[in-house]
Amino acid sequence: MAPLSKQQLCLLFLAFLPLGALYSVPCKDKMGALDYLYTYFCSVHRPRSKRKPMQTVELKVKMDCDGCVRKVKNAVTYMKGVKTVDVNQKQSRVTVTGHVDPNKVLKRVKRTGKRAEFWTYVPYNLVYYPHSSQAYDKRAPPGYVKNTAQTFPSYNPDEAITSLFSEDNPHACSIM
Repeated sequence: MAPLSKQQLCLLFLAFLPLGALYSVPCKDKMGALDYLYTYFCSVHRPRSKRKPMQTVELKVKMDCDGCVRKVKNAVTYMKGVKTVDVNQKQSRVTVTGHVDPNKVLKRVKRTGKRAEFWTYVPYNLVYYPHSSQAYDKRAPPGYVKNTAQTFPSYNPDEAITSLFSEDNPHACSIM
């Protein structure tokens, strides 16, 4: 015989008690025994799972042909919580918007056999020194560089003074 569930036990218990006894017995918080039993034993409480926040996940995925694009798009489209999927083959970029976990999206794309990583690039015009060794990346799509903390050139006061009176400085005459 299979074990009884909480609801079955509650109904069995209620079937053998007289109705007058259920309402005459005071229980917790001044409610009757029937209310107490129903609230704590007969009702089914399912904890609601918290929904992930709406976010955009951008990935760099190596895609060679239209078949690769379709494979990656189909793998991500049917994930739970995905609202939109945008695939740009030219930039090797996949943008997923929805209530998703970024690591799960990355894992799902990697499961297709494609090399994938998070998108770490920013447009070229948003970086102060795009040709510095930290920001420049040969593998970056055209018009993009790595998103790194920019270091500014060090200021050397001796160089500033010597450049004031050099022939290369067109405003040197105004100082003299």
